[in-house]
Amino acid sequence: MSARLIIVGPPGAGKGTQAGRIADAFGIPAVSTGDIFRKNVAEGTPLGVQAKAIMDAGDYVPDSLTNELVKSRLHEADAEHGFLLDGYPRTVGQVDYLDALLAEQGTGIDAVIQLVADQDELVGRLLKRAEEQGRSDDNEETIRRRQQVYTEQTAPIVGAYGERGLVLDVDGLGGIDEVGDRIQAALSARGLTAGV
Repeated sequence: MSARLIIVGPPGAGKGTQAGRIADAFGIPAVSTGDIFRKNVAEGTPLGVQAKAIMDAGDYVPDSLTNELVKSRLHEADAEHGFLLDGYPRTVGQVDYLDALLAEQGTGIDAVIQLVADQDELVGRLLKRAEEQGRSDDNEETIRRRQQVYTEQTAPIVGAYGERGLVLDVDGLGGIDEVGDRIQAALSARGLTAGV
């Protein structure tokens, strides 16, 4: 079964964990922009060299370069029948680019999985994780700021897909299997069944 999915969720909602599980269930690659950047930089590809110079200067990689990296990744053989995007699109411009890219292939996004969770619960979860991992930079103020930035940046993207009826809100709190089951149920209700 092919599926072209996007997953979004605030820091601490377990997005990375669930992304891997969904991708495995559907037999599609989980495509994380962070991983794409690291891979291209490590391999010294022309796009990677460009991205590294920008990141080393402390700047954000512009949409144009991010779009090219994602396009290159989605043209790889394993993504031919679907993918799960994590960390992309991040801007409305990237949404438009992705729409055009998929339209060229006669496809489109099937669903956007949005993990939703109470902010205070997530802050508590991240503070506990920071304590366990000895990450002193993860204090409550920093964590709340990251949550705020996520909300501000993601709202327009979720809004754009929401207008098309593509957003599936899934409660992101609970055990890994519990949340995973909710995601599978939401996708099945949309007619997207894993392992078919």
